[in-house]
Amino acid sequence: MTDILDDLAWRDQIAQSTDLDELRALLAAGPVTLYCGFDPTAPSLHLGNLIQILTLRRFQQAGHRPLGLVGGATGLIGDPSGKSAERVLNSEETVAAWVERIRGQVSRFLDFNDGPTGATMVSNLDWTGPMTAIEFLRDIGKHFPVNRMLARDTVRNRLDTTGMSYTEFSYVLLQSMDYLELYRRYGCRLQTGGSDQWGNLTAGVDLIRRVEGASAHALTTPLLTKADGTKFGKTAGGETYWLDPEMTSPYAFFQFWINADDRDVEKLLKVFSFRPREEIEDLLKQSQERPAARIAQRALAEEVTTLVHGADETARAIAAARALFGQGELRELDERTLRAALAEVPRAEVAPGELPPVADLLAASGLCKSKSEARRTIQQGGAYVNNAKVESEDAVPAAEDLLHGRFLVLRRGKRNIGGVEVVRS
Repeated sequence: MTDILDDLAWRDQIAQSTDLDELRALLAAGPVTLYCGFDPTAPSLHLGNLIQILTLRRFQQAGHRPLGLVGGATGLIGDPSGKSAERVLNSEETVAAWVERIRGQVSRFLDFNDGPTGATMVSNLDWTGPMTAIEFLRDIGKHFPVNRMLARDTVRNRLDTTGMSYTEFSYVLLQSMDYLELYRRYGCRLQTGGSDQWGNLTAGVDLIRRVEGASAHALTTPLLTKADGTKFGKTAGGETYWLDPEMTSPYAFFQFWINADDRDVEKLLKVFSFRPREEIEDLLKQSQERPAARIAQRALAEEVTTLVHGADETARAIAAARALFGQGELRELDERTLRAALAEVPRAEVAPGELPPVADLLAASGLCKSKSEARRTIQQGGAYVNNAKVESEDAVPAAEDLLHGRFLVLRRGKRNIGGVEVVRS
């Protein structure tokens, strides 16, 4: 077994931990069962969740046994950690559907072999659902002093502002009970999560000590932010990058990594790549020597997109990116990939019928500020439709130029891409 704690430390992926020396000795003694929980608060997990999934994967590759917990019960309540207001409760049917989607997402990253390190997926509704309120209060609630719960940062901050319902106040009891139950069922001795979960994790450690008289551990990873101070895994407009290809296209996912700030790429490689340390350091060196080539970003984009969406989708994303910039054949792109690619660039919509002149389309898409600027761009030889140079300022695209019968790819110069879509009402 490799020393997973040394590896995580090199990757700057240890924010808080219970006794590290004791945990290191436990990990060195043999396979340790650990878990991380994922609440179904949306139809898909996102890039922040991916950090936790990959942490489970790293522990498994280091010789330990991961449990992926989907919060079929806690998802009905909602974790108040980091929230400034009460969550909107989703219906049982909605949560149940999301549980299955998230179970499938987590499962793709773990190895479910029959050996001592084989992963297991669980739902906390399995043990929470049959429990009565009286059993919960007697068996779990009595171990949580109210004064200690009121001192928690999450509770104190909310009580000073918007307030907190008893529903969210009790969330920590449910998560702690999960740890106790997994300790009893699987011998689970370690829970991982983001640093905003530290209070919930240590509450579970304390519950196992109080009820079973046993030691257990908690370890958190830092919350990831970008060099510009914005939240990692968000678009410029604040939208989330999801793991579901229908919610965030593989093309957009691939481009997220390609466009990573040079100041962030070392951090991102350490967190998301499974390349050896020496290879990561070599990529960073090459990137410093040739920053314009974005060598590290491209390696990261290919690795993570393949990990999440598979090699075929990664190949399509690469082909689309090349074709948009004149390095491939646009007509070879399938419609779904082309649509996803054009969704990421300035775009104009036109009604069916005769297409407007190229100059009008350049202005409508935002590639040029006005039609007169668009005509000058054409005169100077800097305008392209489907990678073909536009020779006349009065040029009008033909119906047969439409890709898949509805798209045009516009380009101004070498790198400014726009799109046109024929939209039928």
